[in-house]
Amino acid sequence: MLHADGPLLSIDVGERTATETTIDGVLEAAVGGRAAATRLAHERIPFDADPFGPENRAYLATGPLQQSRMSFTGRMNMTGLSPLTDGLVSTNAGGYLSRNFVGTGISVLELAGQSDELLAVHVTDGESLSSGSEAASRPRVAFEAVPELEGATVPETSAYMAEHHDLGPDNCIAIGPAGENRVRFASVMTFDSRAFGRGGLGAVLGSKNVKCVTFDGDAAPPIEIPNPPEMDVHREAAQSDDLLRRRGTTGSTEFINDNFSLPTRYFSEYGFEHADRIGGAAVEEKKYEKGACSACAYACKLPTRDEETGVETEGPEFETVYAFGSSQGVDDIVDVMRANELCDSLGMDTISAGITVAAYLASEDEFGNADLARELTEQIAYREGIGNTLAEGLDRCHDELDVDNYTVKGLEFAAHDGRVLHGQGLSYAVANRGADHMYAGLMNLEYSGELDPEGTLGKVERLVREENAAAFRDTGIICAFGSSYVTEDRLEALFDADYEDLMEIGAQTVRLERHFNNQRGFDRGDDELPYEIPDLERAIDEYYATRGWTDDGIVPDAALESVVPSAD
Repeated sequence: MLHADGPLLSIDVGERTATETTIDGVLEAAVGGRAAATRLAHERIPFDADPFGPENRAYLATGPLQQSRMSFTGRMNMTGLSPLTDGLVSTNAGGYLSRNFVGTGISVLELAGQSDELLAVHVTDGESLSSGSEAASRPRVAFEAVPELEGATVPETSAYMAEHHDLGPDNCIAIGPAGENRVRFASVMTFDSRAFGRGGLGAVLGSKNVKCVTFDGDAAPPIEIPNPPEMDVHREAAQSDDLLRRRGTTGSTEFINDNFSLPTRYFSEYGFEHADRIGGAAVEEKKYEKGACSACAYACKLPTRDEETGVETEGPEFETVYAFGSSQGVDDIVDVMRANELCDSLGMDTISAGITVAAYLASEDEFGNADLARELTEQIAYREGIGNTLAEGLDRCHDELDVDNYTVKGLEFAAHDGRVLHGQGLSYAVANRGADHMYAGLMNLEYSGELDPEGTLGKVERLVREENAAAFRDTGIICAFGSSYVTEDRLEALFDADYEDLMEIGAQTVRLERHFNNQRGFDRGDDELPYEIPDLERAIDEYYATRGWTDDGIVPDAALESVVPSAD
């Protein structure tokens, strides 16, 4: 089976040490990406770890397809113990980092410990570099104290790396002020505008006093990617006329608002009367050039600019339109663009930030006040005033705001409304990382009519299948937009494996996540929603039975015996 290659590079930022460990057994069993990172996290993060403590670890991992020329592969996975949900979380981001990461010759980076000063960590291939007529070797890992970057935004950090190390934002992961100040939904950013967004891993790097990590090298281990289908996928992506290529995920805004639900004014309404002002057409009008991720011909990104105000950003995508638009009662796409740019610059997940701000607006009857929303967003990043309360996330501050707690496992809801799409509601309830639409996407099946949006029963088998597929997608690693192109038969050809074996890797990953969370006290009581949908408890029973878990949502220890080989 095709799998990533290269060692685990473990960096303890407190001890200023770096250790390479061969993990061939893990990679052979888990391929790479999310599956490999989850196995390592399960083995190496203590079950009772403090998310902000030195014992927590953050894993940045690649898959084998990041060495291909195929579209939909410009992504990476990040895994760690979430300070927002208190459970294991994986998140992935696009951009141009993956090829530079692979160039260092490693498959997984592990960040552990806690530095006593703000650091930039530099990872290279450790090979010699030519300097004039002489060859100079460079260290595998270098630690640089960067007190001058304290409080710097993500673009300011990238500019510093460019000036002092000739490395661009495509070589970096970085945190902004939100990460330094341990905002529980702070993001890790790459390429300035691409976010490892959900779950607060930016705050984990902040707790370790790591401002950024750079990657540079040409030592990618050779991996032979089957072609076809490698270039077939790439050609079809280039020739596609999908609406996603012009409007990104915002292309469905008006359709969802008119036919299903676009949560509005902090979930008090099911539709936004001005959806057309912040939806796909409005975004496309502001788009001024094409944008893509590494090696991808699909080019679905949204570089946008408002000529009148000079506001420029990448996006917003649908989730940001919902979080800073309809949820806040804001009907100007330029205001949503400003919010998107502010979150990217400060390093925050737009969903959690936007919904938490919307909750405050609800508490103060200030819906539609975009100026106040931006002020609150900045206060959150710097933990100033009420921002210090909001920075804890909605689950921890809703009582003080006297609003309903629209979270699952502490994670704020994505836009696809489980009150209307009941299969998606079930997915939110049982997902190991909470109310995240990327964990398993039944919403598209319910939007299209392939599944009836009403009811939860009869959907469990498909939900389990979608969870397993998403876990493997984040293992390969393949963009979610590539699902129509990287089909089951093509996955079999690419990975030289039966499709069911690939789905079993996904299932094992879900099982390990759940087991880790079980050890931290998660059980059936955490698989709940803040609203009622039909037959939820019966569907959860069916879900546990299908997964082979107990009636309390616990993974039996015996179920892990074939899943967890130790790191070599």
